[in-house]
Amino acid sequence: MATKTVMEVISGSVRRPAVRSRQIGIRLTETEYSELEATAWKSRKTLADWAHDVLLSNRADFSPEEMQLHIFTELVGIQMLLLATSEQLLRGDKLALDQLNVLFRQVQATKAAKAQELLARRSQK
Repeated sequence: MATKTVMEVISGSVRRPAVRSRQIGIRLTETEYSELEATAWKSRKTLADWAHDVLLSNRADFSPEEMQLHIFTELVGIQMLLLATSEQLLRGDKLALDQLNVLFRQVQATKAAKAQELLARRSQK
């Protein structure tokens, strides 16, 4: 029997992401590396994750429909984060950095499923 993650056991519906097993390598100057690393950090990503996203978003077969779904998913994530924080902020309470990080991770982990759920609901109407 395959080993399940804690999230799979708890929810029964969370699936593991595909394992990234292939690599590519490029050579950069120190300056190029530093500039790309700074850009990645501004996006709150590691250089590897940022480069992965940039490469995949610029592939020739990336369809407009995929881009629309990606944008919709990001908007759903923003909405989820806003709804999760607005009540506390409107009361004048402060969010601790740890709280915000937890919320951000929760949104990142669930926004795609929520976006698909919203699209499915809208298509039924």
